[in-house]
Formats: sequence, structure tokens, C-alpha cells
Amino acid sequence: MNTLPWLHPDRVEALQRELRERILIIDGAMGTMIQQYELQESDYRGTRFADGYDGHHTAGDHAHGEGCGCARDQRGNNDLLSLTRPEIIREIHAQYLEAGADLIETNTFNSTTISLEDYKLQHLARELNETGARLAREACDAIEAKDPSRPRFVIGVLGPTSRTASLSPDVNRPGFRAISFDELRVAYREAAEGLIDGGADVLMVETIFDTLNAKAALFAIEEVFEARGARLPVMISGTITDASGRTLSGQTAEAFWYSLRHAQPLSIGLNCALGAKDLRAHVDVLAQVADTYVSAHPNAGLPNAFGGYDETPEDMASMLREFARAGLLNLVGGCCGTTPAHIAAIAEAVADVAPREVPRLEAAA
Repeated sequence: MNTLPWLHPDRVEALQRELRERILIIDGAMGTMIQQYELQESDYRGTRFADGYDGHHTAGDHAHGEGCGCARDQRGNNDLLSLTRPEIIREIHAQYLEAGADLIETNTFNSTTISLEDYKLQHLARELNETGARLAREACDAIEAKDPSRPRFVIGVLGPTSRTASLSPDVNRPGFRAISFDELRVAYREAAEGLIDGGADVLMVETIFDTLNAKAALFAIEEVFEARGARLPVMISGTITDASGRTLSGQTAEAFWYSLRHAQPLSIGLNCALGAKDLRAHVDVLAQVADTYVSAHPNAGLPNAFGGYDETPEDMASMLREFARAGLLNLVGGCCGTTPAHIAAIAEAVADVAPREVPRLEAAA
């Protein structure tokens, strides 16, 4: 494991150097920012998908039906904006970089064939990942050109998909699974190939609610690395779904780490679902047991009755500064509900705090 050379050795060395010296800042939410543009169906379709065909078929191929993306409402398909409104995605990336982010995440959270099936746009998976990574790469390169002394990095995001391999979606059929390990593996491999070709510096399997899904993603990533003869650093970030302190598939933070430690990730962390206050105890557990870097990018609190997030930049920054001063963090940012203002406040709050020291853990006798 991890014996292959680095795909971008200079950038990997720069990233590892920065991690040794300070707490690095991950960007905030993409969806929250997109909502502010109040986009309509026509914005999501753009000119390329205005008639719904995109060369995938012609008007005479079939009558429009539920099995076709032509008839599906694409509003809310945020990943599609990388193709139809790329200037918006560039602008959001730039805002987070200007706010102080060291690493920005690609707009590819749902860019697997599995999740894109909801919009009947499975054929776009590879292109969406490559384009999403390229847009983030361009944004990082642009700001680095202004200040070459401070490197910025692209995180190629692999989301959890809309299916779970460990649990049945049908309470009457507990043995049923809506997706198999191999189906997940194939989908993740295609996505990872696109992210690498688009210029990602790091791959992150994030918002993991089912550890078996994550294992499929990590297996696929290793297949890609082996085929290319080189590798990128890999980050892993799970999500604690409720007050039980467990992932949806039933694991505690500690069990989650030990289940995935074999992948030798650059970092292990938690994101989404909870605000910083409720996430703290679980990040603390990871900080004690993980012999790698630890990350956290929580929500701006819990959703309110209107689906919004009420935690202010100042409140969130204050809590995450406490995480940092307790020696829990190497990377920190925001998830749902966070904005460039949140990221700027978090960056300022941890700027003078030393990063967590990665422990050297002795093997059990």
C-alpha cells in the first residue's frame, strides 16, 4: 500500500510542509453559495442542455419520458453548473480563496453515475468530475499567481452517492441492497479518473455515512493509482448522523477510523450533519486514536425550521478555535450553511494556534 510514486511530487511536498507548520483551512459550502444566485431551470440547463439532448440522442429517438434527462427538472443539480454556468463556480471558488482557504473542494459531490441517475445524466459523470477539478485548479492557479509564496490546493471530492451498500432501503426486506460493492467501485473509479485528469491535488472521500461505500471508493481509487503507476494523497471524512454519535451504518468515530486506517490516508475527519459544538467530542476521539492528520468541517449549526443555518461566523470561529487550542485540528473548514465570511473568521481564529501533533502510536502487543 502507498508504495507508488506521487503524481505531483512538488505539490505533495508543499502540502505536507504546510501541514507541519500550521492548521490549514478548507473552504465552505458550495450549495449555500449557489442558493444566493436564485438560479432557475434555464440557468441549470444553459444553452448546451436547453433542448435536453446534448447529443445523447435526438428528438426522434423516443418520446420524452421519466427515463430521460430531457424530461427531468435539473434545477438543484448543482454539479451541472460546472458545465452550464462555470463562471458562477469560478466565482465561488475565488471567494473562498480570498477568504483564506488553503484547499478548495471541487463541485463534484454528486458527480457519480449513481447519484446522477436521479437526473438521468449518468453519461456526464466523467466530464463533470474533470471539469469540476479544472475549474478549481484554475482558481487556485490564479490566486497563487498573485502570491506564489502561499500554495493553494484542489481537493477532488467523491461524495457518498444516494445509495447505501450496508443497509436496506426497504424495512420489509432487511436483506435487500439497492447497490452492490462492485457497482459503487465502478462508479467511483470513473469519478476519480476525471478528478485526476482535471488537476486535483488530493482526493477526498467525504460525508461518509456508510463505511462500506467508503471502502468501495478507496478500493476504486487504489485501482486508478495502480493503473496510472502514481498516486495522490487521499483524505477521508465521515459524518455522524445524530446524537447517537454514530454513522448511519452504526460505527462510532473510533470504529470508523480503524475500519479505514488500512488506506493510510493523509487525513481522517468528520463533516456535515452536526454543528461544531455537537461534533467536538467525536473529533476529539479521532485526535486521540489516529496516527495521521485530523480534519473537521462542520455545518453552521443544525438546520432551523426553514432549512437554513443560524450559526454566525463569529460563533463558529470561536468554537473551532477551542478545538484548535485543545490540539484536535490539522485542517478545518465549513460544510452546510457556511460562507466565505465563516471561512475568513475561522482562518483568523486559528491563525496563531499550532497544528495538532500527529502521535506515534505503538502497535498493540
